[in-house]
Amino acid sequence: MHFSFQLRFASQATVTGLLTCLLLAGCGEQAPAPSEPLAAAVDDTAMEHAAKHLDPKYVCPMHPQIVRDEPGSCPICGMALVEKLMDPMTGKHPDVGLSGAVIQSMGVRTAKAELGTLWKDARAVGRVDYDETRIAHVHPRAEGWIEGLSLRAEGEPVEKGQELAQLYAPKILSAQVDFLLSLEPRHRGVAGVTGDKARNLLRLLDVPDAVIREIERTHETRNRVPVLAPIDGVVTRMTAREGMYVRKSSEMFTIADLSRVWVLVDVFEHQIDWIEPGLTAEIRATAHPGKTWEGVVDYLYPELDPKTRTLRVRLVFPNTDLALKPNMFTDVVIYGGPKKGVLKIPREALIVTGERSSVVRALGDGRFQPVDVVSGMQRGNEVEILSGLAEGDEIVVSGQFLIDSESSLQASFMRMSEAGNAEAASPSDTRTQHGR
Repeated sequence: MHFSFQLRFASQATVTGLLTCLLLAGCGEQAPAPSEPLAAAVDDTAMEHAAKHLDPKYVCPMHPQIVRDEPGSCPICGMALVEKLMDPMTGKHPDVGLSGAVIQSMGVRTAKAELGTLWKDARAVGRVDYDETRIAHVHPRAEGWIEGLSLRAEGEPVEKGQELAQLYAPKILSAQVDFLLSLEPRHRGVAGVTGDKARNLLRLLDVPDAVIREIERTHETRNRVPVLAPIDGVVTRMTAREGMYVRKSSEMFTIADLSRVWVLVDVFEHQIDWIEPGLTAEIRATAHPGKTWEGVVDYLYPELDPKTRTLRVRLVFPNTDLALKPNMFTDVVIYGGPKKGVLKIPREALIVTGERSSVVRALGDGRFQPVDVVSGMQRGNEVEILSGLAEGDEIVVSGQFLIDSESSLQASFMRMSEAGNAEAASPSDTRTQHGR
């Protein structure tokens, strides 16, 4: 903090000096001579400029809280005060020096940051589910009684047009009578009843066309009409029972087409940036070792799970042999293609604390320094680095947590020392506060 203040003070002083020179020159007065030629200062960094122009401070080597603006002796031990040098590591992560024996005992290993290719893929566990676009619910179009049940239990496969049950409904029987009357020449068009209208009414009551043609051919009504399966599939729910009275709201059968299924998978937040509909996916099931299914990403759900912080993704897979069963678990891989020219490091080198992501860079000669980085995509044992490192930087992949902790401890001591120096530099203020 002290060093940051010095830099800001130096920058403000420089700007103030320049403005003063310009104002004096505009007023016709002689501007003060600059402290150094412009050519000598143009290439200076903020650190170098501040070091040249800030007033030096003198501290006691034995008592760092003693800080003076001029040379002298320490009032505690009498030692000569020495000039305090500006520490370039103040406000950063100090480097840590380790001997060769300590490096060997800690098992410190290093690797280099390098450019390469990361294959974008997401691996997770998925769950097979019904394709909800291929589910049919069978309800009666009129109230009545089930008087003939063709199915025995749930789970039976059915084909489109297969008879499921026989239904007796007074409203359907009355519609058949109106249809027969509309077919007779003397009743044709009477009371607005026409053949087409009566036939269409039977279709709306879900009477099959084959039954309508039979009624038209025999001129006889049928007390019971068949209930047919609307699609191919498996009966997943069956509430109809022999002799049961059913209403329009009664769901007699539910049929699911399993020739195509969904696989629902939860992916982590750092993977959803590149996942989109149309990407290729692959699954494997424990129940069928060695067999794989290829499908596509169909849909990304609009919200994340608040507890697991994952996003649900829906995949679609063909299932012509019906080997994939609903609620079966699968191993899922979603492929997103290669990402080239990526600066990557081993994943084990990355330190994530929740507040920052960092790595420990090896400086050589047993010196190490933590460096904050911004990480990107992760795949397997590799992670992308967006900023903070350069190609060829050597980083620690084993033992970095101890080095980072030692650096943080040193930074804490430095901040405490700066706070003590600031307090010792204004003893009169402290006495004034106590006097109040």
